[in-house]
Amino acid sequence: MMMQKKYLLIYEEISKQIQEGHFAPKTILPSENEFADSYQTSRETIRKALNLLAQNGFIQKIRGKGSLVLDLKRHQFPISGLVSFKELAENMGGKAETKVEEFTLQQAGREISRELNVDDDELAWKVKRVRHIDSERVILDKDFLVEKHVPGLTKENCENSIFEYIEKKLEKKISFAKKEFTVEEPSAEDRMLLDMEGFHAIVVVKNYIYFDDATLFQYTESRHRPDKFRFVDFARRMDTPSL
Repeated sequence: MMMQKKYLLIYEEISKQIQEGHFAPKTILPSENEFADSYQTSRETIRKALNLLAQNGFIQKIRGKGSLVLDLKRHQFPISGLVSFKELAENMGGKAETKVEEFTLQQAGREISRELNVDDDELAWKVKRVRHIDSERVILDKDFLVEKHVPGLTKENCENSIFEYIEKKLEKKISFAKKEFTVEEPSAEDRMLLDMEGFHAIVVVKNYIYFDDATLFQYTESRHRPDKFRFVDFARRMDTPSL
């Protein structure tokens, strides 16, 4: 009980120091040994406090380096919302840009046709985009769009905003999306296109995006470096009869 109480007190003190700027974002916290000496406690107690800090978004543990202090002002990426990167970037204080790595029109093929629920030979746009925030490459988006539903797409549209092109140029209404979230080990492509040094996990968000007539027109696999965004949602408990 005393050990549990002590690690909570240590967690509260360090989290307060991070919030007050004593430990600045993107700096490495003192080691477990240093904290253990400072608080006159065991490494196990310190490790529990650091694990709680990581769980609550104050730090990111990086193998071989230690505990990286995260920026508490990083932008939230809403789970339930349907927002483009351009719309998100407009609300950011830092610099954000998009670089198109690949833009082709091709047959969907077996794998993508299953995701888009079309025939294998259906034409689909394939767009690969890297999102830069404050000059760091932090998101890899791989988009597949049914060409007959999104005709005339250009590389310039993809650099700006695909959603904006669809809604303003094609005058179609984007209505809802189904999303799936997983955490995976970074692929060779992730490590090549994103700044992944020291990070050993990536958050993968699969989006199935529909028009207001329930037509599925886009499938996106969005691969996020885990430190840059906090994924948030709002949930309401439904009324249920008493048992």
